[in-house]
Parts: sequence; structure tokens; C-alpha cells
Amino acid sequence: MQHVFIVGAKSLGAYGGYETFLNKLTEYHQDNADIKYHVACKADGEGSMDEATTEGAVKISENEFSYHNAHCFKVKSFPIGSAQAIVYDISSLRKCCKYIEKMHIEHPIVYILACRIGPVTGYFQRKIHALGGKLYLNPDGHEFLRAKWPFLVRKYWKLSERMMVKHSDLVICDSKNIEKYIHETYAKYQPKTTFIAYGAETRKSRLADDDKSLLNWYKEKGLTPKGYYLAVGRFVPENNYETMIREFMKSDTKRDFAIITTHNEALLEKIDREFHFRADKRIKFVGTVYDEELLMKIRENAYGYFHGHEVGGTNPSLLEALGSTELNLLFDIGFNKEVAEDGALYWNKEPGNMAQLIHKADGMSRNEVAELGAKAHRRIREWYSWDYIAAQYGRLWEKKENA
Repeated sequence: MQHVFIVGAKSLGAYGGYETFLNKLTEYHQDNADIKYHVACKADGEGSMDEATTEGAVKISENEFSYHNAHCFKVKSFPIGSAQAIVYDISSLRKCCKYIEKMHIEHPIVYILACRIGPVTGYFQRKIHALGGKLYLNPDGHEFLRAKWPFLVRKYWKLSERMMVKHSDLVICDSKNIEKYIHETYAKYQPKTTFIAYGAETRKSRLADDDKSLLNWYKEKGLTPKGYYLAVGRFVPENNYETMIREFMKSDTKRDFAIITTHNEALLEKIDREFHFRADKRIKFVGTVYDEELLMKIRENAYGYFHGHEVGGTNPSLLEALGSTELNLLFDIGFNKEVAEDGALYWNKEPGNMAQLIHKADGMSRNEVAELGAKAHRRIREWYSWDYIAAQYGRLWEKKENA
């Protein structure tokens, strides 16, 4: 049996990208007797998972529970701002090492998600090697480019990334562009890498067209099926909502722009001061939607999907859109083109560019839209389905060089 210890996510829930990834990975591997997952989970606070109210979770002890046949152990977090995640990851790694030692686990793999603990990675790599194991890393995207972080924090993230790549036995990249970046930026460390993407569902929503929850949502938000463009994601500068709103206001479309996002009053006020978007009744901030089936149906019923993310690797919301929405209008950057290829339309930040693309999208025939949708769905089905991604991880864990 290959034991895999995973550190860096808040839980195995659907809180965010890493959390959804672990939920799906353990779900697809729960009957695989050759793999045993051990997952660090936040004991409390934002993103923590309550096993008492989670279907399928079984309490083992005060600080442990089983879910999807994975051994989950709780780690206390401390509300200390940006450093909270760093302390959480270090505490999680300490618990992993103690458990490996106590249970005499042979050739374990410790898989760290995100580059937060660079200064201590060398210490933990030596510790894990002494226990007969290996340290793997998933570097996520370019955290040091995110506008939300102060200058010094961004400098730390970049330093941390460098040190974590240096002290990892394998870097698992969810984007070919990220893998290329790792090799070009850290060539002197000769990093060993592999590419395994993030996954997405390939099925349709289980909700019927006349489902009451769906119809009530449409009525409450003032929307109609195929009568809106959609964007889903965190309301942060690097997701380019400013450009999307500016260009949508310039466009002559009669459809609405529904934005499912988190709350960020400062950015909202900044955009309104510049563009006075609140005067445009087509633009509708509709809050968040955490019901997976409802969100999937909302995507399916959108006329088109806008994706403006420019920081990071394979983005979960992009995969979900390509798997559900026929017409996708994406920010023209390597990460997005790598995933969608010719199954989407692309826009840039040049004034008027996206507005013209919206005009073009509105004028496309039903057959043209269906053809783009078929290409997008095929990309997800063949290269990004959870079944395919889980199988790739299964093969990786089982490789003989892990022993």
C-alpha cells in the first residue's frame, strides 16, 4: 500500500480549488486498496470541515475522522493574518512526520499543496528522507503576482516558491505553462517535474429545467435562460472584472451580465467610480452559489461565459465552464489557451476588444455556438475529467521509484 500524506488544503470539502481537488481525488480512489490518503484539515475557522454534518464522514477520535476512506486529521489554525497558512502547513507537516514514525510507514509520499513554507522545506525534506519518504510539491499559480498581497508578502511568496522547488523530489504542475515556468526560472536546481491537470465534471446538472430552486433563483435575480452572460470567481483585480465590466458596458448586447462572486466592497466602489456600472441595469451582482447542482445548471443555461483570470495554472472555474457552457469568451493568456485551445473565443485588455467580441458572440448562429461547445466539452472529457486526472495520480503514486 502506498501512503500519501497531503498538506496545504483547508479540508476535503468544496470550499476552494484544492479542497475540491482532494474531495474528488479521494472519492475516485476510495475503493483502491493500494492507496491510503492521510489529509490535514483545519480544526476550525474559515474553510474547516464539520465531519458531524458531512455525509459519509465517520469520526475516529476527537481530532481524526474518515472520509472517502481517507484518514483525515485536524490541525489547529491561528488567526494571525497572512502567516496563518504558513503556521498551519508547518503544524500539518509535523503531525505527518510524527504519524509516519509512530506507525512505521514505509516509503511514504508527502504532497504539499502551494508554496508557503519555503524557509523550512529543506528541514522537512531531510526529515522525510530520513523516514524513507519523498516530498512532492504542487506549486499552484503565481501567488506572488496577486494584487491583494502587500509588496513584502509578495517578495516572501517568490522566495518561498524558489526554496520549495529546490527542496522537492517532484514538482507536480497542473498547467504546462507552470511546468515550463518552473524549468526556466529554476533551471539551476534541475527540478524534476510532471504535468497533471486539475479536473472537472463531465456530466450535466441533475436539476430539471423546471426545478423550483432554479426558477426561484432566476426570478429573484431577474434572469432568464440563455438571456445572460456569466462570470464566476473571486472578486479580485487579477481576475479582470474591471475590464469585463468596462467592455460589457460598451457593448450593444441586450443580454445581462450575471456575476457570481465573493464580496469586495473596495474593488466594487473603485470600479463604480470609474465606470458608474450601477447605472447599467444589465450588470447584476448575484452573490455566491454554493449548491453544486444549481451552479452547474446556471452555467449550462448561460448564453456565454466570461473568464478573466490571468494568475495561476489550470483554473477550476474555467474547466467547469468549458464542461457546461457552450460559448466561452476567455482572457487571451497562455494558461487559458492551453486548456480551451480552439474551443473558445479570446479577448484582451485593449479598449473595445472585448466589446467587439461580445457583439460577434451575439451574432453567432446556433450551429456555430454548438460547434464551439462541442469542442470545449471534448477537451474536458478527454483531458480534464476527474476520472482521467485520478487515474494519472494513481499511476504516479504506484511508480516503482517511489519505493
